[in-house]
Amino acid sequence: MDKLLEKLTEGGIDLGFKLLFFFLILFIGFRIVKFILRFIKRGKGFNRLEKSVQTFILSFANISLKCMVFIISLSYLGIPMTSLVTVLGTASLAVGLAMQGGLTNMVGGLLILVFKPFKVGDWIECDTSSGSVEEIGIFYTVLKTLDCTKVVLPNGNLANATVKNFSSNEKRKLCIDFSVSYNSDIDKVKKVLNEVIDKEELVLHDEEIFVRLTEHAESALIFTVRVWTKNSDFWNLKFNLLENVKKAFDKNKIEIPYPQVDVHMDK
Repeated sequence: MDKLLEKLTEGGIDLGFKLLFFFLILFIGFRIVKFILRFIKRGKGFNRLEKSVQTFILSFANISLKCMVFIISLSYLGIPMTSLVTVLGTASLAVGLAMQGGLTNMVGGLLILVFKPFKVGDWIECDTSSGSVEEIGIFYTVLKTLDCTKVVLPNGNLANATVKNFSSNEKRKLCIDFSVSYNSDIDKVKKVLNEVIDKEELVLHDEEIFVRLTEHAESALIFTVRVWTKNSDFWNLKFNLLENVKKAFDKNKIEIPYPQVDVHMDK
């Protein structure tokens, strides 16, 4: 009985030291991984890469290095490396089969980096969300919406979705429709719209400017304005035109119609 207790005590102490070394290696290893990632971030060659490629590399390196640290830590528990590699290989295969979506997302991330439908900083719109691209990781792409909501999209779905990239070109065409009453003078409306456009500094005046009557709607004449602007000025130009055209219409007594219903009462 004494020998059994002695063996149990020795075994417990040995196991305790192994566990201590296991967690110590994990702690030190993860700190080293952080140092390596910081070193990569400061590299001149790394900083020449596109932001989207940088985030992908950092995400991949972080996961890979931490997996290596975990495997090395397990070896100090007395688990043979050959057996450990075999077990991990079998487990990886099983997990890979069970998580085919994760592999699809990884491939989707690589496709996004290779074909570059968008990059970090671009404003995009897909089937479900729209926002500014904050990060392109191994499995997910992170968007930031107008109200600062974080949206995480799987790369697999995003690579196969229809994506609108509003930041891909330096210039962008703004199209706005304005409604006026049928009593309005067509030439006068066009003149007022052109005057507003001529005064707007955000319009690229060397590009084509379109101002025409485009539709006889049910209760209004529809005039369409199409102008070019810098991508960064798109929204400011849109809001400027909406405000200034309304002021110009009011000043020139051009009526903007609104839905009306005529009710006839039988006596």
